[in-house]
Amino acid sequence: MIDFSFPAELEDLRARVAAFVDGTVLPAEKQLGERPYWELVAELQPQARAAGLWCPFIPTEHGGMGLGHLGNALVQLEVGRSFSGLGGWALNCMSPTDATMLTILDHGSADQHERFLRPLVDGRSRVCFSMTEKNVAGSNATGLETTARLEGDTWILNGEKWFSSGATTSDLAMIIAKSDPDAPRHRQCSAFLVELPATGYRILRDIPVLGDVGQPAVQDEIVHGHAEVRIEELEVPAANLVGVRGDGFLVAQHRLGYGRLRHGMRSIAKAQAALDMAAKRCVERSMFGRRLGDLQGVQWQLADCARDLYIARLMVLHIAYKLENGDDIATENAIAKVFVADMLSSVIDRALQLHGSHGYSLDLPLARWYAEARGHHLIDGPDEVHRWKSGRRVIEAFERTGTTASVAGGDLF
Repeated sequence: MIDFSFPAELEDLRARVAAFVDGTVLPAEKQLGERPYWELVAELQPQARAAGLWCPFIPTEHGGMGLGHLGNALVQLEVGRSFSGLGGWALNCMSPTDATMLTILDHGSADQHERFLRPLVDGRSRVCFSMTEKNVAGSNATGLETTARLEGDTWILNGEKWFSSGATTSDLAMIIAKSDPDAPRHRQCSAFLVELPATGYRILRDIPVLGDVGQPAVQDEIVHGHAEVRIEELEVPAANLVGVRGDGFLVAQHRLGYGRLRHGMRSIAKAQAALDMAAKRCVERSMFGRRLGDLQGVQWQLADCARDLYIARLMVLHIAYKLENGDDIATENAIAKVFVADMLSSVIDRALQLHGSHGYSLDLPLARWYAEARGHHLIDGPDEVHRWKSGRRVIEAFERTGTTASVAGGDLF
């Protein structure tokens, strides 16, 4: 017998998180646009801590809840129903801070845990991730142009970064820069932690993006942003090197791997909300004397949405299960990243279409979600790169074993 049920303690945890989101976070979310975003976050965080809901993925000895990947996945599914991100910030598990905290935990030194991780876990600081560059293909993590040269016990960084999400509101930056251009390809870069603001780390602007459309905020408030950054003779103490010299690619991949799981769970939450809205519309709306939901063509659209959501849930939970057991998830993560992004865009698009012009308006959240969902085809690597890697693994698996089962879910059965 295959048991898909969760342990009682995880079901209880999910219920507690759901109750907190419904009773505390969602009412606060209604105040967005009238009150500053970070003021609401500051009110919510003590309430989450008092409820025992804080940093679900961080071990208890470092101040978190100590959940495994399955437990954290359930938390993210409930937190994801707060579509402004307030739920994530309330529990201190919002991107980009969450994944970077885990990276510092796993790759940072004891000194870095004390100086950088502790304030992050306590909610006293926020961190951004500066890797992407405008002149380098976003998928080419080994082709970065930002340089790092060692002078005595100080690293000097120079270059430009693009889409450093959250930099404008962060107190810390993790920067990936090329420290060893003549080393093997995956050992050329290193990772550095820089306290902000810092001389030599200059934010040029926050890049306007499609996902900003319709986002409620008080006038001139910076909620998140995707910064364009110029780095000029930025001095970084050698003690701020994360891991060892040449670990930059490893550190970056570690961080991005967790982020894809979190994005998957929250995408499922958003797609479920969109499908619920679509079903409600189909029940309440009549056309030519018949309910919209009684039309076969409409039922087919709803069926396709339910199918894709079902597949997405199984994919993401399987990845969480494999992470829980310490298994390699590279293949499954790449496949799921593309599928979940397609699923989210498709479900929201159908829900918007079924609402007609009302769905296209900003009176409903669907148009805003649609704009934001487009970014999921680019975030954490464009779809094309993940498809390329998955296809390459299919060929490699066949050449190695004579079957492609190992890269097509074959470990399930």
